[in-house]
Amino acid sequence: MATIGNFEDLDVWKASMDLCTEIYRLTNTEKFSKDFGLKDQIRRASVSVPSNVSEGYERDGKNQFLYFLAIAKGSCGEVRTQLRIAFNLDYLSENEYNIINEKCATTSKQLAGFIKYLKSYKGNK
Repeated sequence: MATIGNFEDLDVWKASMDLCTEIYRLTNTEKFSKDFGLKDQIRRASVSVPSNVSEGYERDGKNQFLYFLAIAKGSCGEVRTQLRIAFNLDYLSENEYNIINEKCATTSKQLAGFIKYLKSYKGNK
């Protein structure tokens, strides 16, 4: 495995940061302004994705990293569900929904691939 100096170098962390930033942009609209519960929950779930990637990276060893990556992947699923709710409530246009949902699905696939890779890797980190 190539040596990664810090979590900011991980492509999956970069993708999850982009996802989180886009979620914040999309929820900073008039349609979301009155639905504090959904707005707060989708933001917290999106923040959880890069936060768990970075926390896992900073932990002690591969098994803990894998654990936090799994949490990050679960948070991606949570974001996708909340995006669907927002779309069903007409908070997002179909185009907005499709673009951000695809970004979320891609990030989840990246996490799954990285988890699979780390499970097969014989080193500690």
